[in-house]
Amino acid sequence: MSDRRTTRDLALAALMTALVGVGAYLSIPLYGGIPFTLQVLFVLLAGLVLGSRLAMLSMIAYVLIGLIAPVYAGGTSGLGILFGPPGGYIWGFVVAAWLVGLLVERTGVRSVAGYAIVSLAGLIPIHLLGASWLAIQLHTTGFNVVIWGGVLQFLPGDVLKAVAAALAMRSLAATPVHLPALSARRR
Repeated sequence: MSDRRTTRDLALAALMTALVGVGAYLSIPLYGGIPFTLQVLFVLLAGLVLGSRLAMLSMIAYVLIGLIAPVYAGGTSGLGILFGPPGGYIWGFVVAAWLVGLLVERTGVRSVAGYAIVSLAGLIPIHLLGASWLAIQLHTTGFNVVIWGGVLQFLPGDVLKAVAAALAMRSLAATPVHLPALSARRR
């Protein structure tokens, strides 16, 4: 399998990186200090559109940009955020984008339901890494903080974001635009 990327592939990856950063600006404070944002929608869409490697690289670019530019939730940036309580979610974005892309490449899904299931699988590393890191940072294993504050309060919105990503992917897949994740399956 060739790993050559076109200019269009790289432009799509840059767009996904930018969309995750833009999604951070809608930041609604919730219980436990981790806000609700639209970032997860774009992380999942990156995996669906870009495939595993390019989606992962796109999210690594997001992580690196966030060290100097205010692209983390609520317009924050820096090592303090990346290695503070929200850091696990940010690292979870990298794993989630890779996992969603890998599942799209390996399963050959082409339906909204398939895209939604793959997107829902992408929520697992986000919440697993996010809640685990939150527990470590806050020195607690309390249900209210870790399970409620780190996972459960986000699930309804994140499930809707997974469905929205699936619907967006269905629309994108129906256009004549080249999508790296779809072409990776054909190789």
